[in-house]
Amino acid sequence: MEAKQSKGRLLRRFLPYYKKYWKTVVFDLLCAGLTTVCELVLPLIVREITSAATNDIAALTVEMVLRLGLFYLVLRIIDTAAQYYMASVGHIMGARLETDMRADLFAHLQKLPFSYFDETKIGTLMSRITSDLFDVTEFAHHCPEELLITGIKIICAFAILAGMNLPLTLIMFSVIPIMIVVLTVFNRRMRDGFRESRRRVGELNSQVEDSLLGIRVVKSFAQEDAEVEKFVRGNNRFLEIKTKVYGIMAAFQASTRLFDGVMYIIVVVIGAFFLRKNMIEAADYVAYLMYVSTLLTSIRRIVEFAEQFQRGMTGIERFCEIVDIEPSITDAPNAQPMERVTGEIRFDNVRFRYSDESGDVLSHLDLTVKPGESIALVGPSGGGKTTLCNLIPRFYDLTDGCIRIDGRDVREITLSTLRQNIGVVAQDVYLFSGSVRENIAYGRPGASDEEIAEAARLAGAHEFISQLPDGYNTYVGERGVKLSGGQKQRISIARLFLKNPPILILDEATSALDNESERLVQQSLEALAKGRTTITIAHRLTTIRGADRILVLTPSGIAEEGSHAELLKQGGIYADLYKLYGGE
Repeated sequence: MEAKQSKGRLLRRFLPYYKKYWKTVVFDLLCAGLTTVCELVLPLIVREITSAATNDIAALTVEMVLRLGLFYLVLRIIDTAAQYYMASVGHIMGARLETDMRADLFAHLQKLPFSYFDETKIGTLMSRITSDLFDVTEFAHHCPEELLITGIKIICAFAILAGMNLPLTLIMFSVIPIMIVVLTVFNRRMRDGFRESRRRVGELNSQVEDSLLGIRVVKSFAQEDAEVEKFVRGNNRFLEIKTKVYGIMAAFQASTRLFDGVMYIIVVVIGAFFLRKNMIEAADYVAYLMYVSTLLTSIRRIVEFAEQFQRGMTGIERFCEIVDIEPSITDAPNAQPMERVTGEIRFDNVRFRYSDESGDVLSHLDLTVKPGESIALVGPSGGGKTTLCNLIPRFYDLTDGCIRIDGRDVREITLSTLRQNIGVVAQDVYLFSGSVRENIAYGRPGASDEEIAEAARLAGAHEFISQLPDGYNTYVGERGVKLSGGQKQRISIARLFLKNPPILILDEATSALDNESERLVQQSLEALAKGRTTITIAHRLTTIRGADRILVLTPSGIAEEGSHAELLKQGGIYADLYKLYGGE
């Protein structure tokens, strides 16, 4: 991925989005051409009237004036209809194009691995998905129009004026290349400024999200003032870059006005000398002044569009930065779906590290879990328990070695079917903003109300759900904030009952609960684990005494292995941990 891409490359990346709307684009450009013709014709009509008035006043008849007036009225009606189309249908096309880009961006984010989200702030991503693409609507609509309108005006005006007086035309148009060079420099600086502005607003969004999601912690520690102070610092940094950008914009616009004046001076002064020497007619002189006004109006539109253009290009660039990230975990070319899973899991000489700079989290790990077997992982923090479990559904890919399910390498199984056959219950339960029913149905979209209720009964959740104000239709709030920890956990377990996976991973599923909630959730988990291959990570060792095997995992590997009774009898690490955390 390039840190900075050329405008040409960005535009080539953007153009395919017009394909669905090519008919709208063509008609929109036709309308833009018609409005430009209307502007170019008016000076010619005035020239015709002025020429008749100065050369042969008798030729300036009522019929001629009315004919020209009617002709121009028809042009203005056409111009009005064309402007309406451009302002309505053209803008809607831009909004649809923005919507397509946002959908593609969100879909691409769904493909990226955990490692990407480990290193990227969610607030920054939200800024990329929403505000970064807002300006694409205006850009997508106006960019083709402005290019066409400006091109027609400059080329046609040059041809018309050159036919009147070539020397004056060349002198007047000689200013335009100088103007382009100066404005290009300012454009480049504006683009850099807007890119930095986007980055800063992403950081600000991330900071706001972090503070608001942690509002209970903020209030419990009475740190509101500290959070406000932190926000003010970020807000002021954003203001600094905006101030810099607007300074560049001011210089950009002031330079444009200076060139406006230069072009008027050239026509007025040099044109006057040409009039004095009969090198130009009075009618042509008037037409020149009107065409200068038309050209400068066009240039002013370009100036006004310049900020929009830079914002749009910055949005496209930041869009491309994400879609250019190749998902590191994808289906292999020979990947096949997994069906009729028995649940055997085998780790063969597995080694894993999170990055090239970090050390091995797991090294030369060998382990076999039989179908339907229940094993528990215990040990000190940093031993790799959660990492080991995250490798099974390929949330991360191995550094070396192989993990097999029913004898098949997980890298040769399609990701969708691999993960459909694995259920995960974590300590930090995530419920989506919506109803209880919608959260349970997430385990199997399209499930009937009866199936959802049955899953809730199996999870021991039906009773408390029925007592909620709206039962299964009760709104749970953002992240399930309206429910207790035990209630959220049982809803997540109901979600897994509905999913019905043959392999189950329980990652400290009860460690954050009170004793009563833990008892209820533990009963639900035991019901869920029946007949499934189950791997449990636990700090509360009393919850895993019934496991078929308990593995003590340390940074050096599997230090101890056996049943609860066997490991207590050994008097090793497990026995010490049990006495410390769970033992009677």
